[in-house]
Formats: sequence, structure tokens, C-alpha cells
Amino acid sequence: MKTTINLNDQLLRRAKQRASRRGITLTRFIEDALRAKLMDGDRDVAAFTLQLKTVRGHAPPNVDISDREALYDVLDRP
Repeated sequence: MKTTINLNDQLLRRAKQRASRRGITLTRFIEDALRAKLMDGDRDVAAFTLQLKTVRGHAPPNVDISDREALYDVLDRP
């Protein structure tokens, strides 16, 4: 079947070069790439779930960050 698609110029150049190096037509190269991509989509891929960890700690000191001396006092505490 013939079809028309719009491709990025650089992407098309790279595809033509790769097809040429492999000794196949651009059509064959694109068909192979589509087949490979479609095969990947057939896999059951579990959705990514971010597991957040809860940690317990101490509250930061109540200090005015615009007061340099107060910051130094907090930083110098043991």
C-alpha cells in the first residue's frame, strides 16, 4: 500500500543512511522499524509506580533565615 507521511528531515536522512549501510531499501527499513515498535507495544508493561518513603526526624530549627547571626547560632550548635 502506498501512503504519504511527513518526517523530520534529519530523521529521514539518518534512516536513509542506516538503510543504505544495511543494504536494504528505505521502505524495508521503515517497515522493520514499525514492526519492532509495534511488537514492543504488545508486551504487558506494568505502569510505573513511585514508592515514596516516609522518614521520621526532627523539625528544623525555627530561625529567621534573613538574620545571619541567628543562622550562625543554629549552625554552630552541637
